[in-house]
Amino acid sequence: MKKYTILIFSLILLSCSNDPNGLITHLNGYWEIDEVIMPDGSKREYTYNDTVDYFSISDSLTGFRKKLKPSFDGTYTTSDDSEDLKLKIENDSLHIYYTTPFANWKETVLDATEERLFIINDQKIKYLYKRFEPIIVEKSNSTSADR
Repeated sequence: MKKYTILIFSLILLSCSNDPNGLITHLNGYWEIDEVIMPDGSKREYTYNDTVDYFSISDSLTGFRKKLKPSFDGTYTTSDDSEDLKLKIENDSLHIYYTTPFANWKETVLDATEERLFIINDQKIKYLYKRFEPIIVEKSNSTSADR
């Protein structure tokens, strides 16, 4: 637990000195929630996620976020739902503006590296993501006679 507190504090400090443009290159890809920090400081750690967030961002700083459910064979299942997004740099911060048919909202990227993503939303809830590493279970072709 102490390790996460130090990590989060370090991320916050680093985010103050990060060029928001440099954060953009790390957003694309598969992310799973590692920890959520509520506005009152309480935390919830995630040891297992049955869904991951997939971010796809083009050179025009537009794209989408989609929830995916990974399978053990390396494939993903998903619905047709996705959240359109647009990145904007405002006041030296990187913001993600989301749009769906039902709502619009904004999140701020506090830090982004190849392995970690740290975001805060308008309700002051902070999400610490880690890069998703799929677990692929391969079928064995051997039979009991081969052993």
